[in-house]
Amino acid sequence: MGQVLPGSLLTEYDIYLFKSGKHHKTFDKFGSKILSIDGVAGVQFTVWAPNAQQVSVIGNFNYWNTQSHLLFPRLDSSGIWEGFIPGIQKGELYKYAIVSAEGRRLEKGDPYAYFWEIPPNTASVVWDLEYTWKDNQWMERRKEIARNPQPWSIYELHIGSWRKSADHLFSLSYRELAVELVDYVVEMGFTHVELLPVMEHPYFPSWGYQVTGYFAPSSRFGTPQDFMFLVDALHQAGIGVILDWYVFS
Repeated sequence: MGQVLPGSLLTEYDIYLFKSGKHHKTFDKFGSKILSIDGVAGVQFTVWAPNAQQVSVIGNFNYWNTQSHLLFPRLDSSGIWEGFIPGIQKGELYKYAIVSAEGRRLEKGDPYAYFWEIPPNTASVVWDLEYTWKDNQWMERRKEIARNPQPWSIYELHIGSWRKSADHLFSLSYRELAVELVDYVVEMGFTHVELLPVMEHPYFPSWGYQVTGYFAPSSRFGTPQDFMFLVDALHQAGIGVILDWYVFS
């Protein structure tokens, strides 16, 4: 595994917006991004840790060695740490090892990760969002709905408890829901579904309001692509999707 190389996805304008609290697409810049630099494949890591004196990336790839892959602090007082690590691939587990200004040593998951280990494990997973959507008709129809609002009939559900598998032991996966949920809401005449928080959270019996990964659909039901498949299936059936994206606890 290669050593950390200087690299950044952030422009000066990004930094300006970030410092101003007006950057509304930080998810495109922060976290772990699979890419190539000068023909070398790897992952760019970007994290905000303004009170850290050291930040490194740890994972199976370096045997969780906190001194092996140190990120570079930006010199613009943004508090951002970043770096490119060659050789890391999709599916790699990782965390950030942080030494605080007071000398405390912490290990944290990535707040911008697209995918996490299944709780109670807490590592982030290097992942991408590659998916071929098939909901073009719905997206065009949505524009018309916005121009000519009609009454909505919304079906709210909690994925973890809505319906169990045939053996009654497990919740349905995203792909299983793409069949059973779609059939149900179409039959019942709903126009939309509203999902109680599906973002990653630690406690299985909860409704998902203790969010740990705001940009990651919970891995207990499948991958991000599996979640996209569910949304895609609902859209193709003419059903809109509303996410309960819970920020404050």
